[in-house]
Amino acid sequence: MTTHRRDSALVRPYVVTDGRAVPSRNTLDLVTMVRVTGSGPSGRLTPEKQILLELCGGGALTIAEISAHLVLPVGICKVIIADLVDDGLLVTRAAIPRAERPDPDLVEEVLHGLRALR
Repeated sequence: MTTHRRDSALVRPYVVTDGRAVPSRNTLDLVTMVRVTGSGPSGRLTPEKQILLELCGGGALTIAEISAHLVLPVGICKVIIADLVDDGLLVTRAAIPRAERPDPDLVEEVLHGLRALR
């Protein structure tokens, strides 16, 4: 019985993505931010797509967060998200990179310049 349960868990993601394992976009990673566009779907959506749109309706989420909420592998979520982006229902953007610390010498020069203006 345990084997049957494990096998059905492997089939489900395949069915959810219509057998595709690779998203139509290669720019999606774990920290890519996803949010809804506000456009309504033009047709009927799968339950996973509908839930994903509802999740992102409250604000932007990362792909990792979406994967955790849907209890689906990240790769499967990327395929679903890419489909919804292609349909104009979602937009994505890369996470904001960490700011680099400014050069201490440059900060010192700016400080001296500001003091000289007094």
